[in-house]
Amino acid sequence: MKIASIAFATNSNIPSQYTCDGKNINPPLEFVQVPTNAKSLALIVDDPDAPSKVWVHWVVYNINPKTQEVKENSIPQDGIEGMTDFGKPGYGGPCPPAGTHRYFFKLYALDMKLNLLQKPTKQELEQGIQGHILDKAELIGLYSRE
Repeated sequence: MKIASIAFATNSNIPSQYTCDGKNINPPLEFVQVPTNAKSLALIVDDPDAPSKVWVHWVVYNINPKTQEVKENSIPQDGIEGMTDFGKPGYGGPCPPAGTHRYFFKLYALDMKLNLLQKPTKQELEQGIQGHILDKAELIGLYSRE
């Protein structure tokens, strides 16, 4: 399984329109070679380089496993958004205080649909997917502010 974006390659810079310095919308994403037995997909976007903790930028679960594309500024098909560290559901773009940060777009293929509380946190989603991951893919983007 793979996750990619036409907006940036892995380990390259995320265009500013997908950050707090631009439109703050999600970049377009592509999901490739999802296992045929997947019942749902989950997506977590986080920044491990944040000063105080791993900062959560997007949490989405119960994405239709047949989804191959997520257009910019949209929610993946059938996806339910969870809480971010911005205190609300939905995509929150890169917005580092200074320096270059890495943003991990993590896609999980699951053997079930999840029945979680409304607007779960990343931690609650990670607990819910334990033991149900069929495959995982990752895309890393960079963003710098000086």
